[in-house]
Amino acid sequence: MRGVCSRYHSSEMAVVGVISIQGDFDAHLKMLDSIGADARPVRIPEDLEAVDRAIIPGGESSTVGLLMERFGLGAALQARAAKGMPIWGTCMGMILLARDVEPRKAFTLGLLDITVQRNAFGAQVHSFEAPVPVEGLDEPVMGVFIRAPVVTRVGDGVEVLSEYEGRVVGVRSGNLVGTSYHPELTTDSRLHEWFCGL
Repeated sequence: MRGVCSRYHSSEMAVVGVISIQGDFDAHLKMLDSIGADARPVRIPEDLEAVDRAIIPGGESSTVGLLMERFGLGAALQARAAKGMPIWGTCMGMILLARDVEPRKAFTLGLLDITVQRNAFGAQVHSFEAPVPVEGLDEPVMGVFIRAPVVTRVGDGVEVLSEYEGRVVGVRSGNLVGTSYHPELTTDSRLHEWFCGL
């Protein structure tokens, strides 16, 4: 899991779009900027055309999903994913990437063959931080869990990247990545660096 953006020549720099409709998109933009990536907010399908990979941040999945569906950003992400664009969803972003969501069905992109359970660790007051091992990294990352989902079903071709207390909290399927936790809310940039190198 290597591929550090700060080592890229400017002409080869990863151009990363962060879906900036609602949620903690600003933390992702700042983290990407700190490692030398060309980070850009994405709000409409036209913004997506100018980036080579995308991050869907944490936030309110029902609200963001509705807006994605209404303004065509969801369809644009699906089309780019089909062409191999790397997409990483953190917390809400993983929910939106999932094929199935428990306990209720809302709009999802349906790109990752997983089932996720929303708010699996409880409400906002039950938020916590804990070290989480990540496949391919020598040392765990500090996972920030805020109303975090867990993966309850992993489909064919989906690799488990992280588990916390026996529950799946990080997955990858080809160019698609999902994590239940928020690495952008820490000072550890390793996952962002890795994503820039996909």
